[in-house]
Amino acid sequence: MSTTTLVPFVVDSTGTGVAQKVTVGGEDGHVFHADTYPAFGGADAAPSPLAYTLGALTSCNQITATLVAKDLDIALGTFTFHAQGDLDPSVLVGGAEGDANFRAVSVTATVETDADEATFDRFVSELERRCPVTQLFQRSGLDFRSSWTRKPLAA
Repeated sequence: MSTTTLVPFVVDSTGTGVAQKVTVGGEDGHVFHADTYPAFGGADAAPSPLAYTLGALTSCNQITATLVAKDLDIALGTFTFHAQGDLDPSVLVGGAEGDANFRAVSVTATVETDADEATFDRFVSELERRCPVTQLFQRSGLDFRSSWTRKPLAA
């Protein structure tokens, strides 16, 4: 038997049409809203779930990077990310046969660090292995690409 402690992540949602209010479980009860582009039936009054997905990818990478940096005893400064997901909407909107997943997702990241090149390569490999959202994308079968660049830590 495993003695692993699982941490539950819980959301409760309500909505009409394609707009939704999402409440995150926990002591603080964070709330966010989702909608979508008019082409998908929305009013574009809030980010789409697909935009949140890409935001979850970049923010989870940053959180995981911070944990990995601590393990590797390296310092980190400012992060910048650019994430892009390429979606063929024919399945989602038109009901075509096929896969409704993104065809490809790419992440370009830059981080200030004091890590040397070898340590930085190990850092990136480990953070991508440990990041739950990166793993969701990598294991989904889409074309996932990432590119990480290190910059000198600002003085």
